[in-house]
This record gives sequence, structure tokens and C-alpha cells, in this order.
Amino acid sequence: MGNCFRSPSPRFDRSHRPKSFDIRAAKRLGLFHLTPQQKKVLPVMFLGDVLALAIAWQITSYLSQKYSPIPPELLWWNWLGAPSLFWVFAGLTILFFAYGGMYKSHRQNYIRGCQLITGVYLLSLLICYFYDPKIDPPRSLFFSAWLSSLGAILGLRILATLVWQKLNLTTKPIPIFIIAPGESLPKLANVFRKRNSAYQIVGAALANCANTEITLQKILNSGADEVLAKDLPQTYLASNLYWELRRHGISLRLIPSSVEVLHRRGISEICSGIPTLRVETSLFLGWDYRIKRCFDFGGSLLGLITLSPLLISITLIIKLTSPGKAFFRQERVGLNGKHFKIWKFRTMVKNAGAMQTQLEAQNTTSDGVMFKIKKDPRITKVGHFLRRTSLDELPQLINVLFGEMSLVGPRPLPLRDTEKMDSWHQIRHQVLPGLTGLWQVSGRSDIEDFDDAARLDLYYIDNWSLNLDIDILIETIKIVLFRKGAY
Repeated sequence: MGNCFRSPSPRFDRSHRPKSFDIRAAKRLGLFHLTPQQKKVLPVMFLGDVLALAIAWQITSYLSQKYSPIPPELLWWNWLGAPSLFWVFAGLTILFFAYGGMYKSHRQNYIRGCQLITGVYLLSLLICYFYDPKIDPPRSLFFSAWLSSLGAILGLRILATLVWQKLNLTTKPIPIFIIAPGESLPKLANVFRKRNSAYQIVGAALANCANTEITLQKILNSGADEVLAKDLPQTYLASNLYWELRRHGISLRLIPSSVEVLHRRGISEICSGIPTLRVETSLFLGWDYRIKRCFDFGGSLLGLITLSPLLISITLIIKLTSPGKAFFRQERVGLNGKHFKIWKFRTMVKNAGAMQTQLEAQNTTSDGVMFKIKKDPRITKVGHFLRRTSLDELPQLINVLFGEMSLVGPRPLPLRDTEKMDSWHQIRHQVLPGLTGLWQVSGRSDIEDFDDAARLDLYYIDNWSLNLDIDILIETIKIVLFRKGAY
């Protein structure tokens, strides 16, 4: 495939010739445009939300009968045993979720869901005031309905996500078309092949051909539901590819660079007649991170208490099956390069450290930064099981509890690995290390090049949000349950 894209020019070539339609106009009108995957996801999510709201309002009804019943002015009718107020709230919630994009994918924005539910209840107070200022809804009724709706909807959505991801392993793969520079195409194809992805590559094109009619026709002929693009060419023209795909109902995924991440965070403004993106600080500066740290402390404490029978059982099994201590403490590099000792269940023989020097020649990583062996002779029989299930990592809840680690973040690596890192790899040490991270849910031990792992860590840092942390925790649970990518 030749060079399809020359340097930007004010003249339009044939691929950008004027058309008789506005590029933003859809190819065909419709209330919904759903991919085959979305057609499966939407009914499950919709019915799950209705069920969750019904459960929430049953809880609310039980509590309100005891303390603060619904005012008679708000009881207009009963249908299927539910008061009219329930159906109003259910309808508003479903509408807010539909408009907010909560039914487009099994991958959920949980923080966005909380915001939408809260918006429904705040709107209800405003409507209630204008409907009849004399009505004073009981505070206990409002808060019990709001909190139970949050808990029920998010709880069922998390459960539905886990179930969907399990079923998705055996369903028909999603057809995807790849657009990337020539040197990146084989690597991306290899990633999809090695990870047993839920996607099937149905075509590919060079990035410098992205905005041509030929590439668009290839995408349409391939039957792709999604397009994955990397390093699209810079152009003074509008985002032709995006709008053309949007017209045909095809989703576009971009592999972002740091500059694109900043673009996403920016606010469009005109500065002295120049279009700019202003990247500003949050109004509630640092509160999201404070919530994360509170969640770390509470989650680790709750985890240690609830999992204590399992932790004690594993400790006894290790002591009974191999000589040595049940716990293994190794020095790792943490926040700002500070060293600390990580807690793990021992999965190797007593003299494993001394044996590593002899096994370095068998290291499977291409750059030698990480030390990985598929059939490591130092691992005990119990250790193999603990590693496959990731149960050996559970004692690190102690590190999280004492603030040395977070539940989610870049994994802390041994001193041996950090000494072999390039300078740009060290950026990962500017955030608190985690019990799990984006690296672990994106291939774990299948990653053979530390550059790939480091890029995942940097992507996590650039894109960090509370919702991303929740997504990673759910992905970790799925990987632990299905035992994928560890040895």
C-alpha cells in the first residue's frame, strides 16, 4: 500500500472533495443504532436497572412505613404493587442513563452512574418544590431512596459486568478494523492474537491513508463494528474519519498519546481570536485522591477482616507442605523511589534468591528488565496454585493499610528490576504503587517487553480517575476468578 497521505495542503484532494450532504448527518435515521454486542448488553443492563430500582424502593418502602411514609399528595396511583413515585423515579433514571451513555457497553462508568442517579434525586427536589411548595418530603425517605438506589444499581451492574465478561469469552468476537503506521500494524495484530481477545481483526490500513475514500470503503466492506486507530496524521481539515464512521454507526477507538490526553482534559476557548484548549485544575482540588486513600484504608481493613479465615488457612498449608516461613518479605521500590518491604505468601523454596542468578539465562522477557520464567523450578506445588489464583498477593493488604501501597496503581518492582530500567520508566514511581494495576489487567505475565508495561503504567497515571480504579478492580476480580495470564 503506497504513500496515501502527503503533507497538509490548503487544497482538497479527491478523498476530501465537497459532498452534497453535511458530514455530521447520519446515513439513516433511527431511535437506536446498536451493534450486535450492544443488542445483547442493553436488555440485560436495562432489566437489571429496573430490578435494582425495584429492590431499592422495596427497601425504601419498608423503612418509610416505620418512620416517614410517602406524603399522600405524591401518591397518584399504584401499578403492579408499586406507587406512582417509583415509576416516575424509574423512568427518569432510565432516561438519564440512556442519555448519559450507560447502555452502550458492558464496560461501565460507575462514577458517571452515581452522578446521574444523584442528578435524578436533586431534580426531584426541584420539581417537587415547583409542583407544590407546601409539600415537605421526609428527609429519611429521600436519603433512603437515594442511597439504596445507588447501592442496588451499582451492585447489580458490577455483578452483570462480571457475568457478561465471563460469557463474552465464548460469544462471537467483535469485528475490528485497525489503522496504524506500518511498523505498528504487526505488533497490534500480535497483541490481539496473543491475548485471546474478544475482537477479531477484519482488516487493516496505514495511518497515512486514514482519511481517504479507499480506506473508508475497505472499512465498510469488512463489516467492522469498531475501528482502532493509532497515530492518525495531522491535518488542517476536520476529523473526516470520525464523522464518516459516525454516519455509518461504527465506533472509533484511539490509542492515545500524552498530548491527546491533555486535549481530552481541555476546555475549548477562544484566546485573542485563536482556538485553544484550556486545561484547568478541579474546583474540588485533591478530593478525588483523598477519597481514593480513604477507600484504600477502608477496603484493605475490610479485606483483612473478611479474608482472615482464608489467610490463616493458606498460612497453615504453606507451613505444612514446605520448610520455611509462610510469608515472604522482599524489598521493593515505592513512591518517589523509597524502599519498603512487600508482604506476600511464600511460593518458592527457601533458597530461591540464590538460585535466581543461575536461572537468569532462561529469562523470557525480551529486554531483561523483569525476571519471568514459565516453568520456574523454584516454585512449590502450593506456590503454583497461589500464583495462578493470585492469592499469594493478598498479604499486601497490610502494605495498603499502612499507606505503603494503594489498592490500584503501578506494581512495585524488586530492586533488581528497577536498576535495569530506562530513565523514562522511573516516572511510574511518582505515584503510590498498587496491589493491582492496568498492567495486571492487560496481559499480566503475557507482557514480554517492559516498555509495554511501562506505557500502561504511564497511561494509568495520565488518565487516572476513581472510575478507572473501579474498572481495574473489577477486571482484577475477573482475572483472579478465571485464572488468566499468571504463572
